[in-house]
Amino acid sequence: MTRTIRFTKMHGAGNDYIYVDTGLYPISDPVRAAIEWSRCHTGIGSDGLVLIGRSPRADFSMRIFNADGSEAMMCGNATRCIGKYVYDNGLTDRTTVTLDTLSGIKVLRLHVEDGRVATVTVDMGAPADEPVDYDGRGARAMREQPVVAGGQTFTATAVSMGNPHLVIFTDDVESVPLPAVGPMLECHPLFPGRINVEFAEVRADGSIRMRVWERGSGITLACGTGACATAVAACLTHRAGRRSDIVMDGGRLTVEWDEATGHVYMTGGATKVFDGEMETDID
Repeated sequence: MTRTIRFTKMHGAGNDYIYVDTGLYPISDPVRAAIEWSRCHTGIGSDGLVLIGRSPRADFSMRIFNADGSEAMMCGNATRCIGKYVYDNGLTDRTTVTLDTLSGIKVLRLHVEDGRVATVTVDMGAPADEPVDYDGRGARAMREQPVVAGGQTFTATAVSMGNPHLVIFTDDVESVPLPAVGPMLECHPLFPGRINVEFAEVRADGSIRMRVWERGSGITLACGTGACATAVAACLTHRAGRRSDIVMDGGRLTVEWDEATGHVYMTGGATKVFDGEMETDID
């Protein structure tokens, strides 16, 4: 038996997801839905599925499923899009919104122009070390340590932004064969839960060019938590200060690691692509 659900396709810096208000359209099998609907030729086409719900701890809640059905703890680009979704659709009239995620409650500051959300600043919380046993001496902070994959040695820093990231700085990010090395690093034995991978290049103007291989999705145009992890890694390794513009294939985000609070603040746009209806037999 089929039913019709309404969805909204949105993207943040090119990182595109399918958004469903579960208060109107409950989804009991989000894993199957994410896999089937994310397919470009037979579904809607996206990097994954985002479910917007209600929470007793915050104004709204978010669950996010990658295109392979795996559930992510956090997505910075999706949080910005949810801020735009709930305000532009009249679900709130507040310009400060709290969002319950698997990596904690995030605070969104909505920047409104002509009655619509133009950009969103997300308090991403404090970054943390992503402990790795990189030399057989036990899991601990990983800063500028070698990782061998596919016969190549990469110098990498691991950072957690609620989900794990491996940041690798290079002199020429455009030449990195990301389709080849991305999956090898994502599934490297050092990371039994798999990891997101960012290659980054600090440019002469101080901006950081970043390309990303996302855990469970592959190459995407942008990754909000990845941008934050890259900015933090650049600061930790003395390549940049506490504020960086991160330039990805899909656009630019501004990331500031506040010294007073220790929190990372990410600012960028959120774009509605279209509304649609989907006939599905998924409950």
